[in-house]
Formats: sequence, C-alpha cells, structure tokens
Amino acid sequence: MKQLLLSVMLVASISLSVFGSNAYAAVDLNTATATELQGVKGIGPKKAEAIIEYRKKNGQFTSVGDLDKVPGFGKSTVEKMKNEITVGNAQAAAASKPAKSKVSK
Repeated sequence: MKQLLLSVMLVASISLSVFGSNAYAAVDLNTATATELQGVKGIGPKKAEAIIEYRKKNGQFTSVGDLDKVPGFGKSTVEKMKNEITVGNAQAAAASKPAKSKVSK
C-alpha cells in the first residue's frame, strides 16, 4: 500500500514539474476578477483592485504592455508576469476605445 501511495505521489509531482506552468490558462486582464488576478505571482489585493479601477476608468487593455500604465506596475514587473497574463480580445478592446479627436486651427 505504501508503494502504491508513493508511486502516485511521484507521478503527481513529476506531472506538476513538467506541466505546472502550462497547466493553467493565462489570466485575462479585461475579464478577470480580483481573486483571479491575485492568482498571478506578484499581484496582491491592492494591485488587483488597481487593475480593476484602471479598467473601469480607461476601458479594456489592448495589450499586456498596457499594464505598466496601472499604478504599482512598471515595465520590469510586467515583463516578469507576461507569461501569466493575457488580453483576450485585444482587437475588440482597441475598437471600443474612443478615437482621439484632432483639433483643427
């Protein structure tokens, strides 16, 4: 019985080490809840709320790189977590942002 249990644990640990980083889907910055955002290494409760507030005020993110516009995130922080986050529908997000109007003189 001990051997069976040890075998199962060994297979489970190998599976996690081989497939661990790919086993989870990336978190979508445009649709994730605060709890889902906190599942990303480096995002705690305050940063998750900052992302949601930014989304409410500025609309959807058009790229993962836009995250550096959120207070508390810099380019190096975004670079470290870019494999864990995504922007699901960047084209739709870009289309939904209002175009900047040009003022003619």
